[in-house]
Amino acid sequence: MRKAIVFLLRHGAIDNPGQGMVGQIDLALSRQGRAQAKRWAKILAPVAFERIVASDLRRTWDTARVVAAGRPVGPLPVLREINLGDWEGLSREQIKSRYPDLWMARWQDLPNCRPPQGESFTDLAQRVVPAVMDIGAAATGPVLIVTHAGVIRVVLCHLLGIDLANLFRIGLDYGALTLIDPKGPAVLGMNLRPEAIKAIPLPDSL
Repeated sequence: MRKAIVFLLRHGAIDNPGQGMVGQIDLALSRQGRAQAKRWAKILAPVAFERIVASDLRRTWDTARVVAAGRPVGPLPVLREINLGDWEGLSREQIKSRYPDLWMARWQDLPNCRPPQGESFTDLAQRVVPAVMDIGAAATGPVLIVTHAGVIRVVLCHLLGIDLANLFRIGLDYGALTLIDPKGPAVLGMNLRPEAIKAIPLPDSL
C-alpha cells in the first residue's frame, strides 16, 4: 500500500548580493542552488510522486522543474513565502534604522508582528498550513511540495505543537528536505541536505 508522505523541499540557494530581507521578492537561484536541485533530481528519481506542486516564485519554480526532471509541476501561489511588505529587499540595518520600534516589536511578538503592507507569521500559518494539510489529506501516495523556509517552519510548528514564537529554532537550510506524514500526523525527517546523503531511505511502498 502506498503511503501519502509529503516531501517538503525548500528551494535551493539564491543570488542575494545585497543580503536584503527575502519574502516574496522574486530572486533567482544561484549556481549552488541549481546544483542542489540537480542533486535532488537524482536522489528523488525513484520516487513515483503522485503530484508535484510549487510556489510560483522563480526560485521555487526553477527548483521544482529541475527536481521533477520532466514530470509535470503545478504552480500554487498560496505556497509563497511570507510577504514582508515594505521590508522586502531591505537589510536588517536599514529596517532597524527606518522602523526601530516595529523591528523591536517583531522580536517581542514574532507570531503577530506585521511589517507595513506585509504579513505576520500567524497570517502565513493561516494561509499555508490548511493548503499543505489539504494536499496531504487528498493524497494516496507521495507528494512533492517545493516551497520556502517560512512555509515549512510554520507547518512544522503546527505538526509538533510548537509556538510560532519559536519557529526560528528550527534549522532549515537552502535545498533541504523535510518529510511529513500529514495523516499521522508525524514529522519523519527534517533539514535533510542533498550533499549529506546519497539516497533517501524510502519504504518499498514509495
